[in-house]
Amino acid sequence: MKITIVAGSNQRGATSTRLATYIGYLAAQDQHEVTLIDLYKTPLPFYTPDAADDHQSLGAYKQAMLSADAIVLATPEYHSGMSGVLKNALDHVGQGHFHNKAVLSVSSSGGAVAVSSLTQMQTTVRNLHGINSPEWISIGGDQRKSFQEDVIFENIHPDVDMRVRRVVASFLQLAEQLAGPTKL
Repeated sequence: MKITIVAGSNQRGATSTRLATYIGYLAAQDQHEVTLIDLYKTPLPFYTPDAADDHQSLGAYKQAMLSADAIVLATPEYHSGMSGVLKNALDHVGQGHFHNKAVLSVSSSGGAVAVSSLTQMQTTVRNLHGINSPEWISIGGDQRKSFQEDVIFENIHPDVDMRVRRVVASFLQLAEQLAGPTKL
């Protein structure tokens, strides 16, 4: 299965991006083809309905979203919402990019949890006709230490790792069910 992961931070070394990278690592370990779109490294132009699709990063992003069997959206929580760069990226795509695809929402917060950004992402996914995974991943406070730049995946806190692995396995199972036998 093809999994596209959109890391929606515009900060180098963001814990939400490291978490997204770890999710990609887990999916690849399960023999899935993973494409990571890191919006810090490959920024997209500001959305406008009048814009042409001639921006190189935009074309690659849209193609990755269109060809994906399932999608992961990752964001830091800013002022009780998803990042502006992730919202901008989502504005560039439509229902055809999400229709009947499993979508996992992931967030990192400086506080305890990032429920507002997760709820906002799930609302956007629903409006794009994607299928929200019933579970999401939110890391906050000390949990974020497991996803700092200098931490290798083997050193992720065991409780955090177990939760991430459980949610990712559940998401991949949903994605496989939605993709059907022809896309496996």
